[in-house]
Order: sequence, then structure tokens, then C-alpha cells
Amino acid sequence: MNRRTVTLTVGGMTCAGCVLRVEKAVKKVNGVGDASVNLATEKITLTYDPSTTDLGTIASAVGSAGYTLSQPTAVTGRAAGVMEAEAPQETAFRRLKKDFILSAVLTAPVMAISMAAMTDWFARAVPLTPSDVNTVLFLLATGVMAGPGRHFFALAWKRAKHFAADMNTLVAVGTGTAYVFSALVTLFPRLLSAAHHAGHVYFDTAATIVTLILLGRMLEARAKSRTTDAIKKLAGLRPKTARVVREGIERDLPAADVRNGDIVIVRPGERLPVDGIVERGSSSVDESMITGESMPVDKKAGERVTGGTINLSGSIEFRATAVGSETVIANIIRLVEEAQGSKAPIQALADRIAAVFVPVVMGIAVLTFAAWATIGGLPVTAAMVNFIAVLIIACPCALGLATPTAIMVGTGLGAAKGILIKNAESLERAHRIRTVVLDKTGTLTTGKPTVAQVVALGGYDERAVLRYAASVESRSEHPLGKAVVETASLRNIGHGPVESFTSMTGLGVRAVVGGDAVAVGSPGIMKEFAIDIAPAAGAVYRMAAAGETPVFVAVNGELAGVIAVGDSIKPGAKQVVDRLRGMGIGVVMITGDNAATAGAIAAQAGIMRVIAGV
Repeated sequence: MNRRTVTLTVGGMTCAGCVLRVEKAVKKVNGVGDASVNLATEKITLTYDPSTTDLGTIASAVGSAGYTLSQPTAVTGRAAGVMEAEAPQETAFRRLKKDFILSAVLTAPVMAISMAAMTDWFARAVPLTPSDVNTVLFLLATGVMAGPGRHFFALAWKRAKHFAADMNTLVAVGTGTAYVFSALVTLFPRLLSAAHHAGHVYFDTAATIVTLILLGRMLEARAKSRTTDAIKKLAGLRPKTARVVREGIERDLPAADVRNGDIVIVRPGERLPVDGIVERGSSSVDESMITGESMPVDKKAGERVTGGTINLSGSIEFRATAVGSETVIANIIRLVEEAQGSKAPIQALADRIAAVFVPVVMGIAVLTFAAWATIGGLPVTAAMVNFIAVLIIACPCALGLATPTAIMVGTGLGAAKGILIKNAESLERAHRIRTVVLDKTGTLTTGKPTVAQVVALGGYDERAVLRYAASVESRSEHPLGKAVVETASLRNIGHGPVESFTSMTGLGVRAVVGGDAVAVGSPGIMKEFAIDIAPAAGAVYRMAAAGETPVFVAVNGELAGVIAVGDSIKPGAKQVVDRLRGMGIGVVMITGDNAATAGAIAAQAGIMRVIAGV
């Protein structure tokens, strides 16, 4: 059976009861295997058989339940889809913010007048009769109910047409009862004369409840919008355009239009738009956004490259092998989205309760009214206040909302800090963690190469070695070269005039600096020019033991010095490790670096167990 899994946006959901109704409606469609709705992300992930049903049929089922299911547009790349998906959440936040501000502005005088009207000085100071005061309150409260509060009634009516109820039903019934009763007392005092003479109006109750619930929903919408920033940042790593060769013509196209098999050209300093295999050219590529390793990786013909990584030195041509939703970045985004949309085991309990939550609350409210009005002997107005109280207290439905919101916030903030949480179950079980395995580069270390030391040889001093190296590297895009240039700048060491600059991929760089021939780079470039590096053996050994990379500097065919470049430990890393160990959690460091480098960093961080060369 050819099953397909898609994630789509569901509109109109406001509580856990909505989640259950949407899931039930979708699962009833013939051909749908599974469906999981997340209230916090407002999305449904479903699996269906295209030969049996289609998304149009599923959308109709969701519509029959009183909600809307978005239909996917033409696939133009995962990143584009993500950005489109975020727009409704941002729009909802702006609308709720506007409604809340208007509601608060109208509610503030309602509350102030209602409270002041209960005092003796108000009657003496303000030349208004109780009927006049009620009329003012009626006008202000009507603005709240007919303006910002109208959404609750519209959604409640929409659910009622489908013989369903949700949190909007509770808000609408509770505030509507208070408002209508008070309006009748104000407009038709003879109809409810006892309540009118006693001053029993509840405009302040209706307006305040609407305002507070709008505040809660606005904060919820803001949380939804902000916790998806990690996905936006991931999507933003891929460039919007790509330089593609088609029919022998080089042209710039939207990255979403790149097809498998296209030849893509990337110049130094540019990000790769898609995944592929190098066809021609060679370069160093910064893959830290994928691997976390700060040191660039040399690429030549036949080697794989990943979209979103940065081409540092040479120009390369590669054949696209993965585009759109098939790229590594798209898959990372998908994993984050699935984690945000997954359900924790404890949420099953919340879902079961939410299925009967609103009907039970409505029933309790009616029983409360009847009991106080008959057995309790309270007046109808007092019994009505208790009826409203039951409905309003239950309105936020924290039980059904807290769990999915916590999952979304947890996974979203985790992704923003470089922590990808597999699913909600993993997040729920995190309190049982007894061992934490930390990557080295970018986690324990800064992930940025810095100069640790300069060893001068052959009669040169440190400043001269740095001056020659920085002069040549000022023309390079290599991260190690940038570290040398930055260090020279911090030490106020100027650059000499550079001529005949050449970058030798995988080896280093060479140039003429003020008439002197200078070569800077790996042992390979020294071998290329038959330069003896034996005098630096002792220094190189110490650098390796400290986890540093040696950069050789030769002037006019003789070794002038060695610059140690390393990835320094992050400030506070050792304190974090100590704190974890104090909590009884074991800490292990894992890295792709060699054992010497790994051991040096682990010693600085206070980590005893190291797994290197992975």
C-alpha cells in the first residue's frame, strides 16, 4: 500500500476538545491510517492512502466538523513552505494584540466606575442617577462584547451548528449571560425590577472576563510565534538564488527551482543552495552548521556537499542530488516540526478528559444554578452569578492547553540553542537522564579558531612571524587565516604589501610580501616547496598535545615559525560540567577530533570520560 504522510495547518481550534473532534473527523475518512493534531502548533500530521482518498476529501471532513484544513500549494522547497506556515500565527498574534488593547481601554473605565459606584462619595460627587451609571456601563461593555468579544460568540455559534461545544462556548455562555441579564436590567427595569432596584448589573464581570481571556490568548499566540524562530533560522540558511548551468547557459534562478541533476556553480564566500556532488574544482567548505566542527573541510571532484554550508576558497561546480524537501536542512526542519507536533504520553490523559470537559462543565454550571436557586434559597441574580463563576473558572482549559504548549516551547527553545529534541516522549523522560553526552566543537568550545601561541624560529621574532602570516592571510577566506589576521590586528601588527597571492586548496597560501616570498599553511605546503620543518618538531608535538592545529610560516624558503590555532573552551563550560556532576549526572565528551585534541579540551572542562575519533 502506497501511504503518504503530510503535515497541514488546521484553522479554528481553540482547545483540547477541538483537537479530538478534528482527529475523529479525519480518522473516519476511508483511507486515512493515522492522524495526530497538535493544538500549540495548530497542525495535523496524517497518513493516508492516495489511491483510496485525497486531501480534498479529508479537508471536507474537517470542514464538516467546523474547522478548516489548509491545502498544500505547489512544492517550491521546504524553506518556503515553512515561512508560509508561520504567517497565520503572526497574523493571529497581531489581531489578538489589537483586540486586547481595545478591550482593555474599554474595560478599564467599566471596572473603575463599577467599583466607585459602590461608595458613598461617588453618589455625592457625580451628578448621575444609578440608571445613568448603568447606561454608561452598558455602552462601554457593549463596545467590548460587540468588538473584541465577538470572536468568542462567532466561534461558539459555529460549534453549536455542529452540535459541539468548546472553550469558546464556556466564554460565550458565561459572559453572554452576565451581559444580557445586565442589559435587560438597564434597558427594561420593570422586567427585572428587584434586580434593578438592588443595582445588580454585571457589565464589569462580562467585560473583564473577555479582556483577561484575550490577554491569555494573545500571550499564547506570541509564544507560538516566537518558538518557531529556530525553524525560520534553519530555513534562512539556504540562499534564495542559485547559479545553474542549463543548456550550456549560466543563469541565476530561485533556489526552489533547482532540479536534481542540475549543475550548480558556487563562488567563494557563497552558501550552497542544495545538496550535491562536486563535478569540477576544489575548495574548502565550512560545514559547521551541519557537523559543529569549526575547521573547514576540503572538497574536490566526487565528494558530497551540503546545502546551507559556506564555500570558503575556490569556485566549484557540483551536480544537485537533493533539492527541496530532500535536502539535509529540510530534513532537520522536518524533525523539529515533528517533535513540536508530537504528543507526550501524559497528554493521552489530558485528551481523554478534554473529550468530556465542556459538557461536564456546562452540566455542573446548570446544577449549581438550580441548587442555589432552589435548595440554597438564593435570589435568581445571586444563583446566576454562581452559574457564571463555574463557566468562567473553567474557561482557560489549562489541562488541555498546557501540555502541547510546553512541548512546543521546550522543543522550540531547544532548537534555538542547538538542541534537537527527538519527540515529546523524549522531552517527558528527560528528568530521568543520568548521563549527558556532549559534543566538543561548538558545544564545549566556541567553535571559532583562535591563535593560542606563536613559536618563532630561524632568528625571527613573534611579531615578524605574525606580520608575514597575517599579510598573506589577509587575502584568504580560510577560518584559520582569519584567526591569524584577527590576532595580528589585536596586537597592532600591520600588514605588508602583498603581491602574487595564490591559494593552494588543501595546502595553504603563498604570496610575495614586501619582496619576500612567504608560504603559510599545512605541512603539505612546506613539502611542496621543500622546506624542512624538523626544527619545529618539539613545538608541533606540544601543540598536538594541547589540541591545537599548527600553521607553518616560511619566508624565502626557510621555516620562520609555527602558529598554533585552536578552538578555545567556552567561558562557563567547566561550571556547567561541574553543575551537572553535582546533580549526579555523568558527563561524557564525544568528538570527531583526535584523542590528543579531545583529551586537552576534556581536561580543561573537567570531563573524565572521552570518546574521540567518532
